[in-house]
Amino acid sequence: MAIATPAAPSVEIPTIPLRELLPWLLMFALLAVLTIFFVSADQGAISIPAGTAIHEWVHDGRHLLGYPCH
Repeated sequence: MAIATPAAPSVEIPTIPLRELLPWLLMFALLAVLTIFFVSADQGAISIPAGTAIHEWVHDGRHLLGYPCH
């Protein structure tokens, strides 16, 4: 006597066109570049805002990532 089992439902993965992803990818790439700039290169000499405020805010993150800052 065979026991009938229901068929597993098929799951379809949606496809997203590249033209819909491109603006999001560009936005996150720009955000990543700005973040890397503020964490790695901002020493006050080329600081966008004057002073060392950004440097002090990201100071511990700089050491964690291995950037020298003193």
